[in-house]
Amino acid sequence: MNPIEVNILMSYYKIINHFHLFCGLGGGALGFNRGHARIGNAEAKFQCIGGIDVDPGAIADFQRLTGTPGTVLDMFSHDQYTAFHGHEPPSDWKEATPADIQAAAGNQRPNIIFLSAPCKGFSGLLSQTRSTTPKYQALNQLTVRGMWLALEAWADDPPELLIFENVPRIASRGRELMNKITSMLQRYGYHVAETTHDCGEIGHLAQSRKRFLLVARHAEKVPPFLYEPIKRPLRAVGDVLGQMPLPGDELAGPMHRVPRLQWKTWVRLAFVEAGSDWRSLNKLEVEDGYLSDYLIVPEYRSGYMGVNQWHEPMGTVAGRSTPTNGAFSIADPRFIQSSKWKDGQAYGVRRWDGPTGAITGQQSPGQGAFAVADPRRKGPTYGKYAITPWDKSTGTVISGSTTGQGAFGVADPRPGLSRSKGDHYLTAGHYGVVPWQSSCGAVSASAGHDNGNWSVADPRLPEPNDKLVAVIRSLDGTWHRPFTTFELAALQGLVDPCEHLELEGLSDSAWRERIGNAVPAPAAEAIASVMGTTLLLAWSGETFALGSTPIWVRNVAASLSVQQSTHICH
Repeated sequence: MNPIEVNILMSYYKIINHFHLFCGLGGGALGFNRGHARIGNAEAKFQCIGGIDVDPGAIADFQRLTGTPGTVLDMFSHDQYTAFHGHEPPSDWKEATPADIQAAAGNQRPNIIFLSAPCKGFSGLLSQTRSTTPKYQALNQLTVRGMWLALEAWADDPPELLIFENVPRIASRGRELMNKITSMLQRYGYHVAETTHDCGEIGHLAQSRKRFLLVARHAEKVPPFLYEPIKRPLRAVGDVLGQMPLPGDELAGPMHRVPRLQWKTWVRLAFVEAGSDWRSLNKLEVEDGYLSDYLIVPEYRSGYMGVNQWHEPMGTVAGRSTPTNGAFSIADPRFIQSSKWKDGQAYGVRRWDGPTGAITGQQSPGQGAFAVADPRRKGPTYGKYAITPWDKSTGTVISGSTTGQGAFGVADPRPGLSRSKGDHYLTAGHYGVVPWQSSCGAVSASAGHDNGNWSVADPRLPEPNDKLVAVIRSLDGTWHRPFTTFELAALQGLVDPCEHLELEGLSDSAWRERIGNAVPAPAAEAIASVMGTTLLLAWSGETFALGSTPIWVRNVAASLSVQQSTHICH
């Protein structure tokens, strides 16, 4: 019998070092650490070798999330510092040098450099006038200086790939700077391509986050094609938030507390339709500063405002049989409309798919059915006080993610507690409310709002500007509330909804700014994976490979499979 020969291929790891300038709290680095790529028996292992940012709080978060030391470093030039801050730097301040960049990377050479420079000066949230001031021009010029520092730090042995991420508007508002960056990269031997992507689609997130991406590939070191990451549909907000405890749960930590809003803001949120924004408020009738069609009341039970059916019996007639304390109203079918109401068609609304009545000389909405339910009524919402449906994705999470700045409220379908007859909590005084003018029972050792009459009907309603946490059941039966900081981090992909997260400091505004500035980790993971595949191909000697997604650097596709040291792509 002939022996059977068996070849066993042992897998081995190829380390891919990645380094991050303007790293923030480390969302991009966290995602790159999770990257995965495999070619044959070679498997990529991504290793973060450092990050740089000017914010000490962000660097503390970077170290916590990535497990890699970060460096607090101001990369402004002297003139940029003066223009941005409006004064000279302190005596111990000095300009960053390429040697400082090398030191921040532990004096190791990165294979991939990821830059996500400050984007405030390019963002559409900043007016064109303010973006041209010396302060924001200095901030914008950090893009060029940061790129130069990174390229010069390893000029003798350039990184294989370089990624520059920013807001889409940089392609127009920062066109002059982007042209400088492209020319600089070409002089250092890189092919360059500009593109845009949606972090939500490549990271499979529950938010749509459009971003600009410049990809630079060193012509000599990386001949294979670089393909785009796979795109997937956006997830629903509820898919993420539904896995988390309810806001305010102490076990979830301080980042999951409900923001304290002004009372008038809570009222506004309650009347905004899910999926809409502040424009829903235009539908309300307001007289002398008060709603004329609605009244905000506490939760009531036991038939409050109850209406009996005409053909059914009612309950016991009590000593105070009014609509507000029981089912003491009736749906009377013997109602005859006035002849002035045009046969009941006043303010009639026709269906979009049905015919209308005869066109008469009087065609106002109040005189007949002269209105139509037009399904083409509105596109996406971008306004203030927008409410995101529970089963839909949200808009981009930004640094100023508050209810008054965009779609940063959610229609949460988990609003309250429902009890019924026979339930232990029904008669034991649980959640009992004592009238303001009455005395209460004996205070017990375990007195709490949920085990007896230990709450009070306080007539001192909040003033419009008083800040508090309120639960108002909206017209759609849900709780319209702002996202918690922890929920924003989960929507950004920085933490699993079932995990715990604590960032540096105790300031919600600082947390939200760093979260909003972060690169979504799942999107960075997808980018890292396709780049890892390209690097493994290059290191194995392969110069061509087919992919199922479009080629990222499409305008130089013909030259990607051939090493041409002198070729410059336009």
